[in-house]
Amino acid sequence: MADVLAAPQQGKADSTLRTLTGISIAHWVSHFHLLVLPMLFPFLKVQLGVGYIELGFALTVFAVVSGLTQAPTGYLVDHFGARKILLGGLVLGGLALMLLGLHLSYASLVACAVLLGLANSVYHPADYAILAEHMDEARMGRAFSIHTFAGYFGGAVAPAIVAAFVAIGGGAGALIASGAIGVLIALLLVAMSIPDAGAHKKKPGAEDAPKQAVITPALMMLTALFMLLSLSVAGISNFGVVALMGGYGATYSAANIALTAFLSASAVGVLAGGFLADRTERHGQLAALCFGANAAIVLLIATTTLPGWVLTAAMTLAGFLSGVIAPSRDMLVRNAAPAGAAGRAFGIVSTGFNLGGIVSPLLFGWIMDRNAPHWVFGASVVFMVATVVLSLLTERRERAATV
Repeated sequence: MADVLAAPQQGKADSTLRTLTGISIAHWVSHFHLLVLPMLFPFLKVQLGVGYIELGFALTVFAVVSGLTQAPTGYLVDHFGARKILLGGLVLGGLALMLLGLHLSYASLVACAVLLGLANSVYHPADYAILAEHMDEARMGRAFSIHTFAGYFGGAVAPAIVAAFVAIGGGAGALIASGAIGVLIALLLVAMSIPDAGAHKKKPGAEDAPKQAVITPALMMLTALFMLLSLSVAGISNFGVVALMGGYGATYSAANIALTAFLSASAVGVLAGGFLADRTERHGQLAALCFGANAAIVLLIATTTLPGWVLTAAMTLAGFLSGVIAPSRDMLVRNAAPAGAAGRAFGIVSTGFNLGGIVSPLLFGWIMDRNAPHWVFGASVVFMVATVVLSLLTERRERAATV
């Protein structure tokens, strides 16, 4: 992190460190909160007397609400300021979980999912608006990579933390404690004096500058790119274990080791991708190269039965490459965002993630119900190839627009 924070003036370096640390912690909370409800499904099933379909419906509600509110939240970020919206999201998500813990019912669960969806829509527009405005230009890719890594880490440690909370205070106590983390982090960011960002911070002469449209062809292509990226890895992340067991004869232990290797390598790849993103302006080509290689690896997994250690090695490399492109993906959005509209730009394209989150469980669940586990990886290859093509087209459009 020291290389990311290096700056000519000590005061600026300290401010950059404080900003990057605070925003990364907020992103950690967002991914942690994403997994709190799924980790507590066994408890909620018993306490609420419902089935997994009803519990899954709550997650669908979350995804739909988050998807519908990403773009409007981006407007709020640019209009009212990213800092206020980010703090509000942390508090809202925290209170949603705490209230569910205090009043357990299925209606409360659905209401909690709605509020968590609203809270989740805050993080990408607000986080990226603040980072884009306050990080050093030459180290922007690495700043984005640290921010993304913090989110991955939040998801990685969520099962252990929630399990510890359950052991101490039961399921309801785990909900309350998990929610309290969001509120406490909001207070921490206030104490850290996290800076603001947004179009409301007018610079001299900005009033006379012509307004630019936010919904541009480039951002629409990037929204599709984000959806394809989500679909490319969602099948492996969510259905990889059952696919490997059902179609490749892998044991439960071996399949879990392979998936853990994939997810862990993704987090490491994000950090490596930050350095690469700062050393090139051809972010679309970098993303295409990594996902092209990734497609070849996943195609090998889809079409052959590999020995356990070879499978784990292939999944590790595939995960690493999928992580490498994340900072370049974010740089593509930042470069395509009109001046003063970073919040709206990231809000719009992040909708693609939510669309992928809505479609992927249905698609890959249908594939498994059709007893075609190889196509969990095969469909991922198709989405990866489409991602390669769209990455190149997106960069070509951006370069044509700047000529």
